[in-house]
Amino acid sequence: MKWWRKSAEQNNDLGQCSLGVCYAEGKGVPQDYTEAVKWFRRAAEQNNALAQFSLGGCYDKGCGVPQDYAEAVEWYRKAANQCNDYAQYNLGHCYANGKA
Repeated sequence: MKWWRKSAEQNNDLGQCSLGVCYAEGKGVPQDYTEAVKWFRRAAEQNNALAQFSLGGCYDKGCGVPQDYAEAVEWYRKAANQCNDYAQYNLGHCYANGKA
């Protein structure tokens, strides 16, 4: 956590995404989806595909943010366009289930 936080605070997208995962899963810190979303968003805005996928998941499930399928689809699409296979699957799932 110490090194991921230092990395994240220096605007490193990998550190930001890793920190977001720790908060989402409660690893090394108390689980806090609001904090996870903050770090996922910072990394996602730097085109980190895993963070975009994770942020889409937060919107899809309403974890740390109000549930918003349109926002979820937007983030899944950004990650899918970078060949993130999980995002491609979730995007397809959104279309198949009328969320997109």
